[in-house]
Amino acid sequence: MNWNLQGLAVEGFYLKDIPVKGNVTNSRVKYGGDVQHTVELVHAFDAGRGIKRDAGEVVLVDHKDITRVMEAV
Repeated sequence: MNWNLQGLAVEGFYLKDIPVKGNVTNSRVKYGGDVQHTVELVHAFDAGRGIKRDAGEVVLVDHKDITRVMEAV
């Protein structure tokens, strides 16, 4: 899988256990070599524990937590 997913839609897990879906606005290689994606959410979520985001907000998702790559939605 190509590490640069900018412009594509993805599904994956935010903070290892919160399912998210959105469009990748930026992909970057972090210090140490791991890849991280900025994902603009297409659906809001409320995971409890004070963790919630609205549609249109962004979250950072590690490449290893991406489960599906698609054309942008």
